[in-house]
Amino acid sequence: MHENFAAPLIGVAPLMRRALAGEDLSTIGQTLLERAQTYPNDAHAYMDFSTVLQLTGNREDALAVQAEAIMLKPHYTIAAHRAPGLTLLVLMGPGDLMANTPVEFLVENSDVTLELLYLCPDEDFPDEVPDHDVMLVAVAESEANQALLRRLVAYTSDWPRPVINRPEQIRKLSRDSVSAALRGVPGVMMPITIRSGLGALNAVASGARPLDALLPEGRFPIIVRPLGSHSGMHLQKLNTPAALGKYLKEMDGPYFYVSRFVDYRSTDRLFRQYRVVLIDGQPFICHYAISKGWMMHQPDGGTNGSVEKRAEEEAVMARFDRDFAQRHKAALQAIDQRMGLPYLGIDCAEMPNGELLIFEVDNAMIVHAMDPEEMFPYKIPAMQKVFKAFRDLLERSKSAGHACFSESASHAAWPVHARRA
Repeated sequence: MHENFAAPLIGVAPLMRRALAGEDLSTIGQTLLERAQTYPNDAHAYMDFSTVLQLTGNREDALAVQAEAIMLKPHYTIAAHRAPGLTLLVLMGPGDLMANTPVEFLVENSDVTLELLYLCPDEDFPDEVPDHDVMLVAVAESEANQALLRRLVAYTSDWPRPVINRPEQIRKLSRDSVSAALRGVPGVMMPITIRSGLGALNAVASGARPLDALLPEGRFPIIVRPLGSHSGMHLQKLNTPAALGKYLKEMDGPYFYVSRFVDYRSTDRLFRQYRVVLIDGQPFICHYAISKGWMMHQPDGGTNGSVEKRAEEEAVMARFDRDFAQRHKAALQAIDQRMGLPYLGIDCAEMPNGELLIFEVDNAMIVHAMDPEEMFPYKIPAMQKVFKAFRDLLERSKSAGHACFSESASHAAWPVHARRA
């Protein structure tokens, strides 16, 4: 009853490309709103309108519209740009643009057909799913997604097609779990991160409890952020107990991640940060930022406005495979082994002593090739290497699945749609 739509899904990647190009999305937003009002069953209009709302900063409204779209239709198809060569089923959860692996950017303009299937933690999972060659669990680790990931562990345990990024491994990507998992890895520095309730932090702020009784190796300054925050939102460096107390009064809580601050400035007093993805354990550079401030999410006239910084980023990207990747080969291999995810993103920096400082390890970091080519011509070949590696991962997974299919007579009866118990 909901299968007659006015237009195909636009998708996140084309809409974000338009937003990054500086296009005013209000016109297309109005068109999508009118479509949704005229055709109440047009789930594509609802989903695309939700994306426009997110890209224009209306998160609360966006999530409400997205919920309507998922209720109308949990399954969305994004057709291959070229002759279809592979179909990827992507298990998604409701949420903002950080709630799932942004897989659209990885296969944009490729021969991969995406079958996006939204699952909700409090709803029944489908007994039938779209036909596919490989399945990717895209749901990102977060407090909000833990219930969904927990259910997905059982749902995907005996999946009859190759699975990339198992949910039981994704569940281990919380900041405190990652810091515990990487503790003691040679060449890796990641400060101990803990979860703390509001009461314990208020006790530190008031002086009733010493910081090191709460946070091992704890000393000011510290980094504090609410659970569930991303992209630097509400993330602050606090230098004193009084500053912590002021911060807590301004935040809703009730739980926070806390770690000690590490000054990772280079000798020229600038901060430098890498975004790297590991694809089947192989590292690829996606972004290199240089800033006067320690938090890269805060603009300070950085790479976009500096010819010198862009030249440095270009040079870093050009020599990444023979330089950074070789220096930190053992550390990156250890991270890959401990995380156990074929596709993984890492935000990191190099310490003066040569150690790799890890800020975050995540399966949902935004990786794209949408920067203006006239300003960043060197990024296109770098990102094409990432996209090719991801496509190769899909192909290897598909081939492995076909090998299992041909070797097992019991698989000969698999239906076109993978049926789930």
